[in-house]
Amino acid sequence: MPKAHVIGLGKSGVAAARLLKREGWEVLLSDRNTSESLLQQQLELAAEQITVKLGYSLELEGSDLPQLIVVSPGVPWDIPVLVKARELGIETIGEMELAWRHLQSIPWVAVTGTNGKTTTTSLIAAIFQAAGFNAPACGNIGYAACEVALSVSSPDWVIAEISSYQIESSCTIAPRIGIWTTFTPDHLSRHKTLENYYNIKAKLLQKSQLQVFNGDDPYLRNVGLNQWSDAYWTSVKGKDYLLGNKGFYIEDGWVVQTRNTKSVQDERIVSVSALRMVGEHNQQNLLMSVAAARLAGIDRDAITSAIREFPGVPHRLEHICTWEEIDFINDSKATNYDAAEVGLVSVKSPVILIAGGEAKAGDDKGWIAKIKAKAAAVLLIGNAASAFAQRLQDEGYSNYEIVETMERAIPKSAELAKQYQASVVLLSPACASFDQYANFEERGSRFRQLCQELLK
Repeated sequence: MPKAHVIGLGKSGVAAARLLKREGWEVLLSDRNTSESLLQQQLELAAEQITVKLGYSLELEGSDLPQLIVVSPGVPWDIPVLVKARELGIETIGEMELAWRHLQSIPWVAVTGTNGKTTTTSLIAAIFQAAGFNAPACGNIGYAACEVALSVSSPDWVIAEISSYQIESSCTIAPRIGIWTTFTPDHLSRHKTLENYYNIKAKLLQKSQLQVFNGDDPYLRNVGLNQWSDAYWTSVKGKDYLLGNKGFYIEDGWVVQTRNTKSVQDERIVSVSALRMVGEHNQQNLLMSVAAARLAGIDRDAITSAIREFPGVPHRLEHICTWEEIDFINDSKATNYDAAEVGLVSVKSPVILIAGGEAKAGDDKGWIAKIKAKAAAVLLIGNAASAFAQRLQDEGYSNYEIVETMERAIPKSAELAKQYQASVVLLSPACASFDQYANFEERGSRFRQLCQELLK
């Protein structure tokens, strides 16, 4: 029986292990960490004849080596043991690649980009489902891709949100439709240079049969027609701003699809007002989602009804409650400066901003400019608090306070909102969450909990 080693006991790792087990592999699943919940999972998987080693890192010593190593999305592709595995000729792939090998007879829509991936993926899945397709959202959102491969009913389409980490470890994924939402510096601690990061994402689009690009993104627009002459481009700024002659744009409050013949008028697909989410960036997400739907042959009625009913994405500019005429908004998914800048742009001012966590590399100037323009006060939490305080001070903004925890931030934000007559309290951290929370979802859920306690 061939041996496979799966690294990482998250949702993706467990699904990969189960899929390999079903295919007749002897599976060992390992995780560096150990905890009550991991020990519980270890017991459950043991009952399925899947061995789990906790507090363990794979070492490739001796003769009893695996034939296949499968890596969960959070595991860096260039750690020494994986470099060694590839040198030894041991096949090493990501969980997404394993899923693709089982699902490649089905068309995929793959969404990548620095920001906007989750909203776009969720909206595309909602439209495809409204059109009657079995089209699960998976990858960085919804199900792990291998969970879709394990499901009893075969999907009609796979709608996958794919990060740069997942592209890096997937050598054969070739989607029917590839979408690139935005491109700004992120994950540079892992990818080292912007060029590396760009090339990884470009690999997915090069393998896609049809490509859709955000034509309003400055970086993508700049590389534009030289590199992607056959792509569909989108723009919220109207037809004159489209790159090339095929794509989707907004005009007079409508999403419009170009028609390449002179005799046929461009076609209005859906009114922008059907979408409940705020912000110009969400109009761009709408354009890319409609593009995917039209390229898959979905009619206007299904598109319109799905968009009307789409509630938005948890933790992304999510309205939690209104307390004494102050809106509390959860933007915990804004884990970098660009996303947090978009968060500030999208809400009414003046705003009380809660920011901080585990800082990432990147250019904070645009974000700080928006703080100066829109924030009456800033409350700082997490590891980045003192560094952010220093940056704000350096840029001439002094109305900040280090409160360290979300528990202190919420009552303080309510007090400040009344003091400054601010209509919004916004959690938009511009940081990862790992200093205080397991992930951004947990951070956003804690914000929600504390806001609801305020209501009581």
